[in-house]
Amino acid sequence: MQTGPAMISKIADVADLTEFGRIQLSPHFFMRDMLYSEVANFHGLPNIPEDPALAVGAGRNLAEKILEPLHAACGAVTIRSAYRSPAVNGFCNEKFRAGGRAYFCGDNDYNRARHIWDWRDAEGFLGATASILIPWYLPRYAETGDPRPLAWWIRDHLPDHDAITFYPWLCAFNIRWYEGESPQTISISDGFTPEVLTQKGMANFDGDHADAYPGFPKA
Repeated sequence: MQTGPAMISKIADVADLTEFGRIQLSPHFFMRDMLYSEVANFHGLPNIPEDPALAVGAGRNLAEKILEPLHAACGAVTIRSAYRSPAVNGFCNEKFRAGGRAYFCGDNDYNRARHIWDWRDAEGFLGATASILIPWYLPRYAETGDPRPLAWWIRDHLPDHDAITFYPWLCAFNIRWYEGESPQTISISDGFTPEVLTQKGMANFDGDHADAYPGFPKA
């Protein structure tokens, strides 16, 4: 596909960052969509990759294999948080460990190949996480407060997903693409403690779960 601006090896100024943001990850998603951060904005921190090419490579897999199928089936996909620079994520985690509950970030080692797209994990694998919500599902969620129908639909229709954790705020969830082996865990969290809904090896993992999500679109 047409990727737009040529890749640059380092983002040195606003012009570089503008061109970087124009890079198309997939038909409906651009790199600029992935850079927004309340923490970075409020505290004046640059949310800029150290390795732009690696961040784009991971982001393309996330966009093409995860976000585009969701968009095709459910319409708009809203990005809440996606890429985090090591500086932003590290700062956020420090605030969280000091008791700042609005700063909900794991440490930088945990977020390698998760929110920090341009750091491979300890095994050398790439990955990319985005925190998203599906506006199409919000009316149903407002009535039921239940994320499980959406969780089971994703389990059946997005075979390339890695870890997924649902949160109570607008049924937002973290979803990850990962190039290594994955247990494909899907968890439901109350905001602090996740409970596993399913994962490889559990009796409820395989098979068709269509009875759990009546009225959902066909993928």
